[in-house]
Amino acid sequence: MTGHTMTPDIPASSTLAKDQSSTSTVPLLEARNVGRSFAQRGTGGLWRARQTQLAVDGVSLQIHPGEVVALVGESGSGKTTLGRMLLGLTAPSSGQVLFRGEDVSQLRGAAWQRFRREVQVVFQDTGGSLNPRHTIGQSVALPLRHNRGLDAAASAREVDALLEQVGLPPAHFRQRLPHELSGGQRQRVGIARALASQPAVIVADEPVSALDVSIRAQILRLMAELQRARGLAYLFITHDLGVVRALADRVLVMTGGRVVESGSADEVLERPQHAYTRRLLAATPVPDPARQRAD
Repeated sequence: MTGHTMTPDIPASSTLAKDQSSTSTVPLLEARNVGRSFAQRGTGGLWRARQTQLAVDGVSLQIHPGEVVALVGESGSGKTTLGRMLLGLTAPSSGQVLFRGEDVSQLRGAAWQRFRREVQVVFQDTGGSLNPRHTIGQSVALPLRHNRGLDAAASAREVDALLEQVGLPPAHFRQRLPHELSGGQRQRVGIARALASQPAVIVADEPVSALDVSIRAQILRLMAELQRARGLAYLFITHDLGVVRALADRVLVMTGGRVVESGSADEVLERPQHAYTRRLLAATPVPDPARQRAD
């Protein structure tokens, strides 16, 4: 059945954050009819023609201050490519990515630096996103120096404060290396590093999919608490509808490079209109057998 999804005990988004998103007229981050194609080698011998694969096809979305938007789809749906375009890591083949109403491709100088500071990312692969030779303190300090210009003393104080906020006692973790941490601890470091730049929006690409179920719930709870406390906006990229209900204000469902359904989290999860959304929901575990039998 599709009526219920597995939802960790996570605080809902704050009323303040919802008020911010509903009253803001200019989105923090926007994709406007963006597309992205990639050239591929064709078949047919030495003179084979190059073929074009369309990874994202005419997608639009908006992220407002304090809003949590979930972008949901299976592997190959185009959701990660869309996330990379919103981060400025991949240029769209068509359409525009806008930051505070300005075309990201046209940003230069201070405007580009502001974009890089205010739009941060939390990756799925915590091991690959942390320099193995840098201590945890060094990794978190890097954006403090580059993006905020803090001196050594101020940076050290801020590193300790950020580690505390993500549940890592600084005296125990500051001098450790990434390989000495668990997957959940490394993900907390990734979150602290993203927060160091004082972002307005964080793009979180499958941030908990590689973690054990119990650790996954802890990280989701932490992200929800930080969102409430800081008024952050999130783009939460995931294949798992089971975590969307607790976090998201709005949901967009992607498959084949296109958005096939969008709306409020309640609308999409409780009254899905597209067959693909219903299939994703049907594949999501229910909270407990009693509720499943009740359906």
